[in-house]
Amino acid sequence: MPRTTTRIAGLEVHTYTTDAFAASKKPVVGLFVLHGRLGSSDSPYIQELIQAFIKAAETHQGEKDLLVISFDHRNHGTRLLDDTANLDFAANPRHALDMYAIQSGTAQDCLFLIGLLEAYLFPSGERTIVEWGVSGVSLGGHSAWIAGTDARVSTCIPIIGCPEYLPLMKSRAETQGVSVAPPQFPDTLLALIRADSEALDRGEAFQGKNLLVLSGGKDPVVPWAASEAFVEKVDVGNGVKKVVVYEDAVHEMTPGMVQEAVNFITQRLG
Repeated sequence: MPRTTTRIAGLEVHTYTTDAFAASKKPVVGLFVLHGRLGSSDSPYIQELIQAFIKAAETHQGEKDLLVISFDHRNHGTRLLDDTANLDFAANPRHALDMYAIQSGTAQDCLFLIGLLEAYLFPSGERTIVEWGVSGVSLGGHSAWIAGTDARVSTCIPIIGCPEYLPLMKSRAETQGVSVAPPQFPDTLLALIRADSEALDRGEAFQGKNLLVLSGGKDPVVPWAASEAFVEKVDVGNGVKKVVVYEDAVHEMTPGMVQEAVNFITQRLG
């Protein structure tokens, strides 16, 4: 599984392909794979997911090639500057603010790379990325929901992630005895979250897209209850929407989730 690292504006971006990719001229599907809180792009579970995608692409031999893309979340891995900012309310009173900054910032990193990555990887027009997808686990799943609303993203696979930030944080705050009020929840943060939520909630946000939602029925960290109402009302129109809740799964990426994600992406390769 060839891996290439490209530095783009100071961001280390890792790309993974099949062995046959270099000699191929097929159009390309670019798929971001985003890691969870306290992890990195080299976390074993992320590498497992990436390898599963690439192995499936090698076996499938579809009309399009797969390019898997990963990088470290803001303030994670090679970008880590402040350990405390990644911790929950017990150790970090700014948890609500820090997590929103990280997940929304990482989503913006994906969109930034969509605009530039092809120019860096294929400067002479050797290949064309014709379709973009974003998948992510936990915190990466939150970012996938945000990035998935961009018009250039056609496939979104949030794994144990949540599209509704405020209900998720309210539940976590209440569990840890934290009031959903300033200073832990600044008014300006609440206003920003509500504005972003309205954009996410627009009927056309996922119209025509391919959405696969994978969650754990017994997840204590990102409860399905925080996502369920939103997910139920998401309308993809003539796109594809599939929701799988693993009844006994806690906050984990199960083998079944990996296989569902792989099957979903394989369909995009034609």
